[in-house]
Amino acid sequence: MRIAQIAPLMESVPPKLYGGTERIVSYLTEELVRLGHDVTLFASGDSVTSARLVSCVPTALRLDPNVRDVVPYYMLMLDRVRRQSHDFDILHFHMDYLHFPLFHDMSSRVLTTLHGRQDLPDTKPIYIGFDEMRLISISDSQRAPVSNANFAATIHHGIPVTDLKPTLCPQGGYLAFLGRIAPEKGPEVAIQIAVSAGIPLKIAAKIDRVDEQYFRERIAPLLDQPGIEFLGEINECQKAEFLGRASGLLFPIDWPEPFGLVMIEAMACGTLVLAFDCGAVSEILEDGKTGIVVHSKDEAIKALPHLLKLDRRTIRLEFERRFSAQRMATDHLRVYHALLMANEKYLIQKSIRRDALANAHQAGQLSSAVQ
Repeated sequence: MRIAQIAPLMESVPPKLYGGTERIVSYLTEELVRLGHDVTLFASGDSVTSARLVSCVPTALRLDPNVRDVVPYYMLMLDRVRRQSHDFDILHFHMDYLHFPLFHDMSSRVLTTLHGRQDLPDTKPIYIGFDEMRLISISDSQRAPVSNANFAATIHHGIPVTDLKPTLCPQGGYLAFLGRIAPEKGPEVAIQIAVSAGIPLKIAAKIDRVDEQYFRERIAPLLDQPGIEFLGEINECQKAEFLGRASGLLFPIDWPEPFGLVMIEAMACGTLVLAFDCGAVSEILEDGKTGIVVHSKDEAIKALPHLLKLDRRTIRLEFERRFSAQRMATDHLRVYHALLMANEKYLIQKSIRRDALANAHQAGQLSSAVQ
């Protein structure tokens, strides 16, 4: 199958540091190539892939200090994808809905994975206006606010089973917070939980420009407390040790998390997850088996002793069963094939109708000639 994967340009594929969407695009692309498909990746030029790479900007936009407006670069990329679209059986976009106006006329072979939240009112009109565009949700929770949109499937994320090794006997003696410093991610609450429980907390997190003031005013003053350590943004190699050595991962979110990639990364390491019940959390974690799901800070503090008793080997096995990159790629291939079969059936029916009209027209001409 000839497949185009169209990635965001903010980060490379895979990202050098933080970047959940780009990391998933990388995992999916590499697994599809491994399964023998002809894959082309449209992404930044500093991406690394075994697929055919079409460079749409020299470097990831977030890391280029000269970039002020990202829209022109996306317009150029979409034009390039459209000009090459006839080369592919499937065009799979990972950039929300920016491409809808340019590609709705070929919607029978276009798929769009939604990676962000869908509960904001501005998203609903676009799915009504372009209801022929087929969507993939990354959790059932994510699609709930726009449940009438044209969803082809829900496909949970997956990561390669060999990337993060399980650590069954962690020696770090700390709790971990991994991700992004932002109010909705709950870093303040994570610090409060750790301090109340008397367990050290290590924070490995990215700070976006829009969150710099929040970090200075709300998080930085809390870092002076004993046992609280801020590491900054870490790369993929550092992540395995950071999560593996942790006694548990704190995920005290306060927003409708579409998936929560860090939860399955922790599971891959056998690391226990304590998460607030928002968004997709209850879809990903099995409460009391692969983690503990709570509803408040106080409940989280009380649940910590139970969390630390969970079996890390079981958590790793559940990760392998439910969240491997191979499973993710197989799920996507099933949707790709269904899309192509539906398109082929439509084309056959269209051809039959055209032939029938031609035959009827020819019969009418013969009848007129006889008369």
